[in-house]
Amino acid sequence: MPDLDRIVKDIAEEMRARPDRGTVASYIPELARVDPQAFGLVVIDGDGRVAAGGDADIPFSIQSISKVFTLTLALGMVGDRLWRRVGREPSGSPFNSIVQLERENGIPRNPFINAGAIAVTDVILSGHQPREALGEILRFMQFLAQDDRIAIDERVAASEKRTGFRNAALANYMRSFGVIENPVDFTLGVYFHHCAIAMSCRQLATAGLFLAYSGQHPLAGHSVISSERARRINAIMLTCGHYDGSGDFAYRVGLPGKSGVGGGILAVAPGRASICVWSPGLDAAGNSHLGRIALEMLVKRTGWSIFGV
Repeated sequence: MPDLDRIVKDIAEEMRARPDRGTVASYIPELARVDPQAFGLVVIDGDGRVAAGGDADIPFSIQSISKVFTLTLALGMVGDRLWRRVGREPSGSPFNSIVQLERENGIPRNPFINAGAIAVTDVILSGHQPREALGEILRFMQFLAQDDRIAIDERVAASEKRTGFRNAALANYMRSFGVIENPVDFTLGVYFHHCAIAMSCRQLATAGLFLAYSGQHPLAGHSVISSERARRINAIMLTCGHYDGSGDFAYRVGLPGKSGVGGGILAVAPGRASICVWSPGLDAAGNSHLGRIALEMLVKRTGWSIFGV
């Protein structure tokens, strides 16, 4: 295989020079302040070898990428009972749409759209105080990333709370159907805060290793989840991880992945590596514009698509 370190650095240099950078998520005021010129890419394999390029160690708001990890935690708590409260199908609608909830009796289409992630957060919150639930999520992220410096960006969390009227509407609507069981303010508080966790590409790629290696975290030295559950989470990432741009991402990149409106994308090449890319400018579907292009380049140069060379 070509030298991975060279591939990653070449891609980072190419992305730095591109003028088409997308548009930052200005509807969350703190995210509107992020430098659109930023770009980072990290690839980590099961032996801990790292290929990094660009702004690989600058923390950014992971936003919806956190939903991969809250889904993992919720499945660990309640198992397949989770699927009584959230579906597993692509939405085909914007990530904050309320239309499908109206048609489908308050059951979100999948755990990665906002309504689905709020329902998953509600499961984690059950039996806990909000601070306890949030602490559990944060400790899980620190453990997976092998880095206890990971923290919540309180300014981003406050910014989301001030402007999160659509999410409040989604949560209240689900509460009316009994999908949300805890006080809406508690559930939303935990949701806003876990979306506001700040991590670098290096930290996120490390955290995602267990999904690339059948539930085993090679750097932590033990199993995080079963291989079957890892396979199923990867399947949902492939079909639902980029909202109504998921089909195009699968077509162009061919890896399970999850995006966030902070401009990050976590992707996994099963049995090969965990990958994180960050470029704050978004496309029309709310996914990192250059992040997707960079991952497409990486897959073409490595042959890592799950669909073949």
